[in-house]
Amino acid sequence: MSEPDIVAAAIALAPVVRAARDDAERLRQTPPALAAAIGAAGIYQMYLPRSMGGPETPPLVAFRVVEELSRHDGSVGWCAMIATAMSMNAARLPVAIGRALAGTPADYRAAGSARPGGKAWPVDGGYRVQGQWNFASGIQNARWLYATCIMADSGEKPVLRALWVPREQVSIVDTWHTVGMRGTGSQDFVVDNVFVPEAHSCLSSAPPSETGPLYHPRSWYAFLWTPSAANALGIARGAIDTLTEIAATEASTLSPSLLRDRPRVQERLGEAEAIVNAARAYVFDAVGRLWGALSAGEEPSAAMVAQARLALVHAMHESVRAVDKVFHAAGTNAIYTDLPLERAFRDVHVALQHGAALPLYFESAGKVLLGLQPNDPGW
Repeated sequence: MSEPDIVAAAIALAPVVRAARDDAERLRQTPPALAAAIGAAGIYQMYLPRSMGGPETPPLVAFRVVEELSRHDGSVGWCAMIATAMSMNAARLPVAIGRALAGTPADYRAAGSARPGGKAWPVDGGYRVQGQWNFASGIQNARWLYATCIMADSGEKPVLRALWVPREQVSIVDTWHTVGMRGTGSQDFVVDNVFVPEAHSCLSSAPPSETGPLYHPRSWYAFLWTPSAANALGIARGAIDTLTEIAATEASTLSPSLLRDRPRVQERLGEAEAIVNAARAYVFDAVGRLWGALSAGEEPSAAMVAQARLALVHAMHESVRAVDKVFHAAGTNAIYTDLPLERAFRDVHVALQHGAALPLYFESAGKVLLGLQPNDPGW
């Protein structure tokens, strides 16, 4: 599917996402029919390399897709974001293995965890895996589970290995009872003494085998987390949409005056609009510059990578600020579950707990801009 087509597919799915969001909340997963439609559009494998049959979607195109889905339901957008990130991990595998995992035509759907929740023991031809992992968003609709293990014979310094385990060989543990993002189905999963072939694994620190700009080692995390910012900004945009819609018909307990006629509501809506647009523009500028340099065959500077990483973490924090303004502007209207505002409020605060939004990254970017070495990897 071409780049304009995949964005158009996300836009076309909007009414289906809106119609399914209550079911997603109740079922605590993306409903199977909706997940099938999203998968058929290629959205769950946006970062899968072309060499493996994937679309190798540019990061800002992937941003637009996740943003559009998240605008209508944060959990559905979140699962698209996570699956996209998981498809990027396939770039660490040999092409023939990635093709085999994706199938023909490619329909790669993965969930999993970068946390080392288990151990792997070397055996003839591969590894025996045992452990329990958490936060496997979209696991119900996945075909492969990405499981990070500590090698059992690694000695004093732990060696981490990522292994791809078939979905039918894991057990789901129902742990996902949360304040927000309920529809992501981010359950725990258990792997109990399962054999994984050597070919279906790699060191967690292994560089990508692909050489395209999307998989550049220094820019890996910037592009990996571009859809994370899209998810948060999409939720914020959806909250603004909701307030704009209800402001024309709703008042509040203490005043018959419509929300749209109140200066305080007008002010907060204007502030939220400015916050979201400014944060989004920064992402498009900084990530766009980084992508442009890599696409031209140039080696990006440390400052260019830092600006992209800074734009993403900034966007996630600013999205929460925008949603909070909209939520409080709506008054008591915001607390009812029949309006999307309260869900946006819950979802965006959970989104901020993701590793892409760590406040540490503000410090790391500042260090780079000062000519210093950041503490965390991936810069």
